[in-house]
Amino acid sequence: MELVADLHTHTVASGHAYSTVNENISAARKKGIKIIAITDHGPCMPGGPHLYHFGNLKVLPRNLYGVEVFYGVEANVLDFKGGLDLPENYLDNLDIILAGFHNRCYPGGTVEQNTKAMINTMRNPWVDIIVHPGNPQFAVEPREIVTAAVELGVVLEINNSSLGKSREGSYDNCLAIAREAARTGANVVVGSDAHWLDHVGEFSAALNLLKKAGVVEEQIINTSVSKVKTYLQNRRKKRRDSNF
Repeated sequence: MELVADLHTHTVASGHAYSTVNENISAARKKGIKIIAITDHGPCMPGGPHLYHFGNLKVLPRNLYGVEVFYGVEANVLDFKGGLDLPENYLDNLDIILAGFHNRCYPGGTVEQNTKAMINTMRNPWVDIIVHPGNPQFAVEPREIVTAAVELGVVLEINNSSLGKSREGSYDNCLAIAREAARTGANVVVGSDAHWLDHVGEFSAALNLLKKAGVVEEQIINTSVSKVKTYLQNRRKKRRDSNF
């Protein structure tokens, strides 16, 4: 199975990643990636970029080395209500908005509290993708999360980095979420969560997990450029219709 878009990548602007925008895009081209999203952490993350970083993404080329570039953010969820650390006027100028739980930004809670917080985040019309929902540090109820994702039209990420060194202990939770996705037909996205150029476009562990769970190619949005663009266009339409 070929994935043509990496919608979750970090640069030196995140404060704990080690490659530049140019290096990441060059790496994407070498791996045949057609779309790369630059999704550095929101400003709540220690060492993260200032708001001006997101306001000035417009200076980046829209296409470099034959790779289409999306302006984005991995926003930090701040509370149980699903609040984000980037103001709406900045979010409004981005192509893609990821959201996830992180230390020092989200307080954490019980499985029930984390589940409600994640569902509230999905209800936020600005949010396009929930990242690394299988993080055991912020455990959630897989069935409730996937059911809500289907109802709200939000995609859950299977995070390749979580299956390596980033969030140890994630495998079983990610597998449970993927199995629920397979059972319900929910759409998912695979993200590299690259913090180093060689990890851009690296999806192998996540794809193996999805195969084991029974998730089929049609459910994975980044298997085609048109599916990615259609999904994000529909999310923007929902934002307009919600008058959020």
